[in-house]
Amino acid sequence: MITSLPPFLIFFAGALVVAFAPNRLRPTLTLLVPLFGGWNLWYVAAGSDLTVALFDYRLELVRSDKLSLLFGILFHLATFLISIYAVHIRDRLQQVSSLVYAGGALGAVFAGDLITLFVAWELMAVSSVFLIWARRTPRASSAGLRYLAIQISSGLLLLAGALLHISETGSLAFGPLGVGSLAGVLIFTAFGIKCAFPLVHSWLTDAYPEATPSGMVFLSAFTTKVAVYGLARSFAGTEALIYIGTAMAMFPIFYAVIENDLRRVLAFSLINQVGFMVVGIGIGSELALNGAVSHAFNDVLFKGLLLMAMGAVLHQTGKINGSELGGLYKTMPITTGFCIVGAASISAFPLFSGFVSKSMVMAAAAQEGYWIVWLLLLFASAGVFHHAGIKIPYFAFFAHDSGIRTREPPANMLIAMGLGAALCILIGVYPSLLYGILPWEVHYIPYTADHVLTQLQLLFFSALAFAWLNLAGLYPPELPSVNLDADWLYRRLGLRGARLAERALAKAEQTGARLTEVSSYNFRRVAMQHCGPASVLARTWSTGFAALWIIILLGICLILYYL
Repeated sequence: MITSLPPFLIFFAGALVVAFAPNRLRPTLTLLVPLFGGWNLWYVAAGSDLTVALFDYRLELVRSDKLSLLFGILFHLATFLISIYAVHIRDRLQQVSSLVYAGGALGAVFAGDLITLFVAWELMAVSSVFLIWARRTPRASSAGLRYLAIQISSGLLLLAGALLHISETGSLAFGPLGVGSLAGVLIFTAFGIKCAFPLVHSWLTDAYPEATPSGMVFLSAFTTKVAVYGLARSFAGTEALIYIGTAMAMFPIFYAVIENDLRRVLAFSLINQVGFMVVGIGIGSELALNGAVSHAFNDVLFKGLLLMAMGAVLHQTGKINGSELGGLYKTMPITTGFCIVGAASISAFPLFSGFVSKSMVMAAAAQEGYWIVWLLLLFASAGVFHHAGIKIPYFAFFAHDSGIRTREPPANMLIAMGLGAALCILIGVYPSLLYGILPWEVHYIPYTADHVLTQLQLLFFSALAFAWLNLAGLYPPELPSVNLDADWLYRRLGLRGARLAERALAKAEQTGARLTEVSSYNFRRVAMQHCGPASVLARTWSTGFAALWIIILLGICLILYYL
């Protein structure tokens, strides 16, 4: 029996209270929810569960073990820190949606069955999109629609896989699945979309940078980490993940180097870091799995710190492009210091949090004989130092003097960044604090001579390469630009489909058969608006295409269920 409230229930109840609370009380309430939730989580022991009956099945709403408890601690801590960061906000929409989003993430990691997981999965999708729309710009509106379409598609694939798994096995259990069945493949794909696997990753780099300053920090903490949890729970040891994760760690480096929007640089960096986690899950040994989940824990802290710093810059200056910033260390020295701590942590500098988790994944790859993967991850580590460890603080706070004279952000933002920086250093200096809550027994010492020297050499030569390229004028300049990504393929296919449909409609009109009330002229205008070259800049899809895709997936779900 469970001796406390379901963790997600506290957040949903808190969101309901915050929704009707007066303006002056809402910031305090958003802070009290994760605090009370953390106190409640203290009494959720490993092995506790909560089940309810649904027809002939039993739903396991809470399944508590060391893996779910680790992510539960992480999500409570992240919500508390980000709520401090956002305490100056008076936007009811952001405050309510952030609590529902965090509650959905907790519901997913504590779910013991696939149906509960699906409900939490979709709650996350629907609530998180409001953190993008809350910025209230045309780009945010369009990006939010695309984000929602992709997230709902992931949920439908999860539902299709769950229904097929139930019909084949009669079991609702959310546990090891593998990819040996169609159900497993569908669920694997659903997790992969939320994990931002290559070619289905552009939703992240498209939507996250369009969110509010605090909204992007929330988004970075939950969606991909829930997907990592799902892979660790159901697909540990799946070898394909090793190569998928390696690709994830590699390709974002090249985009991040040429990207001008510094929050979009961190979005690519997020995919890169998740790649290390995916590799660890694919290797599947206890060392690798511990490395994957501990790096997820640390990534929320150091990536959150970097995003908080960039959010503070955006909040104070209204600008986020590297070409428009520089010289801010003169008027924002505290924020600069916190950003450097985050940069050192993500670069896996010794004595900072990233070093004690990323090195576990690297060591596991070498231990299991994946030497090519190890070399590629080593290259990816150098790339991380380039685009996140150096580029972010350099172009935002140093480089040329942009002439912008501002001041430090509100005190609550500085407090949140200070706490995040302190945790990054504390875990780096005392890794046993994190190792003690990992799901599997830890037999690993990060601070050995070979680990430290290898990493210091890597960082030193990466810094030397950046300095040389920059002084020689060979480093890609920070220029206003739009970089084409994998979604360009979707847009071209959408335009081709629209043209084919237009010809079919025109032919039908010529024969007198009116198949639609929409004229050919309007169809062409809508198709060009949403799928044509202009949309590369506007980054928008047709809502109709999203609805069509959803209808198709729903049909697949029904077919699979009745097979």
